Amino acid sequence: MMKRQFNRMRQQLSHPNITSRAQEATELLPEDLLQIEQKIEPARRAAHSVSKRLQACLQGQCGSEMDKRVKKLPLMALSMTMAESFKELDTESSLGKALEMGCCIQSSLAKILAEFEITLEHDVLQPLNKLSEEELPIILKRKKTLQKLISDWNSIKSRLNQAAKSSTNSSGAGAGPSVSSAANKLEILKEEEEEVKRKVEQCKDEYMADLYHFSTKEDSYASYFIRLLEIQAHYHRQSLGSLDSALAELKESHSQTEPCFAADTPAVGYYGVPLQTHLKSLGREIALPIEACVMMLLASGMREEGLFRLAAGASVLRKLKSSLASGSNALEEFYSDPHAVAGVLKSYLRELPQPLMTFELYDEWLKISSLKDADSRVQSLRDTCSRLPPESYNNLRYLIKFLAKLAEHQEVNKMTPSNIAIVLGPNLLWSQQSTGDPMQLDLASVSSIQVVGVVEALIQHADTLFPGEVDFNVSGMFMPPTNIGYGEPTLVEVPSPELPPASTPTLPNGEATSRDPEARSQPASPEVTRPCPEAVGPPAPQTTNDTTRKG
Repeated sequence: MMKRQFNRMRQQLSHPNITSRAQEATELLPEDLLQIEQKIEPARRAAHSVSKRLQACLQGQCGSEMDKRVKKLPLMALSMTMAESFKELDTESSLGKALEMGCCIQSSLAKILAEFEITLEHDVLQPLNKLSEEELPIILKRKKTLQKLISDWNSIKSRLNQAAKSSTNSSGAGAGPSVSSAANKLEILKEEEEEVKRKVEQCKDEYMADLYHFSTKEDSYASYFIRLLEIQAHYHRQSLGSLDSALAELKESHSQTEPCFAADTPAVGYYGVPLQTHLKSLGREIALPIEACVMMLLASGMREEGLFRLAAGASVLRKLKSSLASGSNALEEFYSDPHAVAGVLKSYLRELPQPLMTFELYDEWLKISSLKDADSRVQSLRDTCSRLPPESYNNLRYLIKFLAKLAEHQEVNKMTPSNIAIVLGPNLLWSQQSTGDPMQLDLASVSSIQVVGVVEALIQHADTLFPGEVDFNVSGMFMPPTNIGYGEPTLVEVPSPELPPASTPTLPNGEATSRDPEARSQPASPEVTRPCPEAVGPPAPQTTNDTTRKG
């Protein structure tokens, strides 16, 4: 009986088709998988080498938080050096202004670079590292395991063949203990062979599944490198935009030689004097240069590309500034140069002894910039606005509502709330450097970024922070000439002939009366809205003067 079983096993092992089928099933892959298999190792090497070289390009500390990364960047070190350098210089000198602007822009570029590197790590470096260190090595390890199992299987099959030959020789000598021992050995080897074969088939199935998975994910792996180019393009656009804005403002400031007015000239009441003094002396609610410039820009500058960013000629700026300083409202010749008008408005804001957003609230404004929650930020902006002096509140509200209208045309004029904030923010809020505290100058670069963020938020939430419409022609003094024809007509609200006095400003929480110019009592006659410039005629005679609006 045992001899017959032994002979059957020997015949099975000696059958040539069985061995060839087993080898074909385990060692050979379909043609498509063979092609995919050849891509695995090159893909791993590419992901590994590119990720290492890309990481070497980073200037910041890999994996660090935003604040820590910015502090370690060479650009921030350059910014701090510039801040240290202009401490002993006259901030009104051309050298002092150039260093101050350089300090701010270098810190801005450092922040942009840090954001770029953090995005690069998250979207490109981490996926590439995972691909080269985890995903592809798993496939390659599975391939080695399969090769080892196939080698073991071939070894067992070779031992089975040798055992079969030995048993044949033993059986020829007749029955006995040697035949029984050979049969037992063949049975054990057969069981081992079946076990290895099962492992080979299982490992092969898993390996084929890995290859198919890689083929389906190959496009997504390629997208890592496309994402790299997208992030780089965004970074360079942001950097170029910041540089263009800062350079235009710096050139404008550097090229201007402001006229020096004598103490007894009308300019004393307009430029370089406290806002409250200017408003009280003229009985105005909105500063004359602010209202005049806004009215001219509403008529001919809303669709002008790069408004507040591109510099105008120094001679035109001096002439317009002199006209406003003399109290003249004959400004027709300046409607054709909105960049000059924007430059004069920026100059007025910067020459105020105290910024429009005040020194007292400087720290409060900067704290708002660190708030992450949008609702909390808006509420803090509202609360801080409510603590402004009435004169500052009214003029800031007037100006921010205008800037929000300007941003509505950003598709044409390219002035987004962010771009507007970059060029106007430093003219609305700055630190009180007269205290002599060196830390204020050392941190000027960081605070400049925070100021820009706050001003941008004011523009974005203008309707929430300052509800209601604004009568930009609040004094009724300024009407555009009928012969200008720049772009589409701009609607200008013309006040009624009789206006009651302005009321006491109101805090947003309702604790006092309204600061809103439109919250004053209105006459029963309907408001007149006319298209400007084509359809507006000469200004109607005024029955009341500005002194009746003195609040």
